[in-house]
Amino acid sequence: MEDNNIVMPQPTLLRVLARICSYAFHPLFVPTYIFLWLTIRFPYAFENISPVQMFLRKISVFTWTALFPAFSVFLLAQLKFIDNIYLRTQRDRIIPYVITMFFYWWMWYLSLHWADQPEVLKFFYLGIGFATVVGLIVNNFFKISMHAMGVGGAMMFVILTSLFYHIYLGVDISLIIIIAGATCTARLLLNEHAGKEIYAGLSAGVLCQALAYYFMM
Repeated sequence: MEDNNIVMPQPTLLRVLARICSYAFHPLFVPTYIFLWLTIRFPYAFENISPVQMFLRKISVFTWTALFPAFSVFLLAQLKFIDNIYLRTQRDRIIPYVITMFFYWWMWYLSLHWADQPEVLKFFYLGIGFATVVGLIVNNFFKISMHAMGVGGAMMFVILTSLFYHIYLGVDISLIIIIAGATCTARLLLNEHAGKEIYAGLSAGVLCQALAYYFMM
C-alpha cells in the first residue's frame, strides 16, 4: 500500500546532496564518529592509552561496528539471501539487524572491561545494542529508519555526555541536532522513508540511549 507521507521527487542537485548526507551519516559510521568525537573532546579520558594503542582502538571500533556488519551485508547480497545491499525492504533487514546486534553487543561487553576509555562509552554501546533490538521488533510492522535511529542516538548521547561530565557542550549539541535534522530530511527527500518511519527511528534512537544511561550510569 502506498504511503501518502512519501514526498514527491526533488530536483537533481537536492537529491545528490541528500544522497551524500545519507552516505556520510550512515548508521554504521555513527559509533566511529562518536568515538573520534570523544577522543577530541575528552582526550584526558584516554590518557592511559599510548598513541599506538589509540590508533589500534580506533581501527577496532571501526572494524567491529562498521566494516564487519557492512561486509556481512555484502556477503548476504552475494549469496542472494537479500535483494541488495541497500536494504530497502523489511525482509532484507531482518538478518542484517541480527548480525549488527551481535557486533554492537560485543562492543558493549568489551567496554565493560576497558578502564582506559570514557565511562560514557558503556552506555553508548548498550544504547545502540538496544536500538538494534527495537529496530528488529518494529521492522515486523513497518520499515523504521535506521539513519534516524543512528543520528537520534548520537544526538541523545552528546546531550547525556554533557550532563554526565557537567560540561557545557552547546556548540556540539547544536551541531549534532543540525546533522540529525539534515540526515532525516535527506531520507525523506530520497523517498526512502515515510514521515512516521523517520519519527519512529529518531524516537527509538533517543529513548534507547536514555534507557541505557539509566541502567549504566
